[in-house]
Amino acid sequence: MKIRILKHDLNESIQHVAKAISSRTTIPILTGIKLDVNFQGMTLTASDTDISIQAYIPAEDQEKQIVQVERPGSVVLPAKFFVEIIKKLPSPEIEMEVKEGFQTFIRSGSTDIQMVGLDPEEFPVLPSIEENQIVSIPGDLLKNMIRQTGFSISTNETSPILTGVLWNLADNQFKFVATDRHRLASRIAGLDDAEGVRFSNIVIAGKTLNELSKIIPEQNTRVEIVVADNQVLFKIDRVLFYTRILDGTYPDTSKIIPTTYKTELVLDTKKLSDSIDRAYLLSREEKTNIVRLQTMEDGTIEISSSSSELGKVTEQLDVAKFTGEPLRISFNSKYMLDVLKVVESEQLHIGFTGAMSPIIIKPVDDSQSLYLILPYRTTN
Repeated sequence: MKIRILKHDLNESIQHVAKAISSRTTIPILTGIKLDVNFQGMTLTASDTDISIQAYIPAEDQEKQIVQVERPGSVVLPAKFFVEIIKKLPSPEIEMEVKEGFQTFIRSGSTDIQMVGLDPEEFPVLPSIEENQIVSIPGDLLKNMIRQTGFSISTNETSPILTGVLWNLADNQFKFVATDRHRLASRIAGLDDAEGVRFSNIVIAGKTLNELSKIIPEQNTRVEIVVADNQVLFKIDRVLFYTRILDGTYPDTSKIIPTTYKTELVLDTKKLSDSIDRAYLLSREEKTNIVRLQTMEDGTIEISSSSSELGKVTEQLDVAKFTGEPLRISFNSKYMLDVLKVVESEQLHIGFTGAMSPIIIKPVDDSQSLYLILPYRTTN
């Protein structure tokens, strides 16, 4: 293999595929990035068995020559060094040559690098996926749905299924649900062109979706999602992102979401967020994060938290709307702040069915999002 390639394009593709490299792998070949070169361009692949990412660099794009191929070929290069060195090369053009025994020579400006490559034949073959169930979604919508649910996944590996986000698609309604048994986030989006596509109990690891989100460009790009038996493939521009579906059945969360409330509040999102943020400063010192919310006779609410060493924070907040019974409830302020960070509505509807029942939070101008937090039992 012998090529000349533009540094910018190579570096961009390396950054994408490197997200699939795991530092914990015990398989030496998976610590590398596989390069495949033919006269049409270069394909880079990385995998950690759970996810695989492939990026394609065409030889030419819009009459710009990106890769000049003198001799096609393949090699696997150690990712840790390859990722860093390409970023730091001095010249906008790079020359690469693979010689006998996969010895790889990289030249850029006055810099010469020699790397020990590995046999590409040892690299695992990417899964073959039947493209029967395909759905297309705007990239910014997918990023948003991941951001608005992913924070509620469990970080406890004893329940692997809860470390993922549940996906269901039926009647053009795409639904994400995430829960760690103490809180829940749910988001629905209507898709125009998902006619006839249905799937359920597709659970994808939260950390995988987080990596996927970083690859989706900011500008309006469509992402194609292909769902197969135990794999999901995402197609984003020239990047293919494969991930394994988590094994197991996700718990039915619909039964824990109340439909009627004893107390309902409509509040300004930012004012509530700022108030709980101040209360959190004290509550985190106690390692409990407990903040109390109490309705007052004058129609306001009181937010308070205390620390045995530092003291107490109390503040009154105006309420846009208050209906139902008086209430005093305690909850995890960090969980509430996580919700408030992703809500894009100026006002929130919060529903309570009692001091020990789930707290339901919905953005006022968004009927497609719902958040649930379980309250704490406190002695005072």
